[in-house]
Amino acid sequence: MLKSLNTTIELLQEGKKIPNEILYQTIDFLKNFTNICHHGKEEETLFPSLEKNRMARESGPIARMLFEHELTIKLAEKIESSMIEYIQKDDPNKFMENIQNYINHVSSHLMKENLRLFVMADTLLSAQSHNINNALEKIENDKLEKIGKQRKYYEGLANNMESKLKNL
Repeated sequence: MLKSLNTTIELLQEGKKIPNEILYQTIDFLKNFTNICHHGKEEETLFPSLEKNRMARESGPIARMLFEHELTIKLAEKIESSMIEYIQKDDPNKFMENIQNYINHVSSHLMKENLRLFVMADTLLSAQSHNINNALEKIENDKLEKIGKQRKYYEGLANNMESKLKNL
């Protein structure tokens, strides 16, 4: 999805109009999959498991990830509000700025997760990995069920978004 957001900026810079359907699907992904499912399963399963294994919630990696999850939510809200303004006024500048801020933040966040948090989690939770993976999957499925979607839907959305944008 980050690649598609980059492509969106490029298309807007070229003066191309992004169809509303694509815009609303992007917002759906950012709000529901990223903020509800991805963050939710970390906050409800991974972080409590790390806490039980002596990783502090109030400081260190968990505190940082929680702070960044809140920031991700705020950045997605800014994208949504500037998207609506873009649709109404056909002025993409604030929209592009907010997308770029989101890309920068999430790219950095993912790098911290992959290179630090998940490495620590693998070390601390290796003996419990099967149970934790099952719990993560259950949390995600429960959250997706509440919004009437499946992971397969969001994977397809992310995988197909780039080709939809390239065809504009």
